[in-house]
Amino acid sequence: MSGEPPTTGRDVAGAGFLLLAVNLLCAAIGAGIGALVGALAPLLIAGFFIGFFAGIAFVIRRFRDG
Repeated sequence: MSGEPPTTGRDVAGAGFLLLAVNLLCAAIGAGIGALVGALAPLLIAGFFIGFFAGIAFVIRRFRDG
């Protein structure tokens, strides 16, 4: 036993919400830049993928210590 409290449903929901929020934010930024330069769809998709990996990094950093 490492002395860490067990993971609760609240932690899981928080991690999911954080992942979704970062993903949508990056997709929105990509769409905004894409609308300005005339390449909406490609930059929206790029922002979505960047947001997915950035969201994973944020979740790992936030929930690393329990």
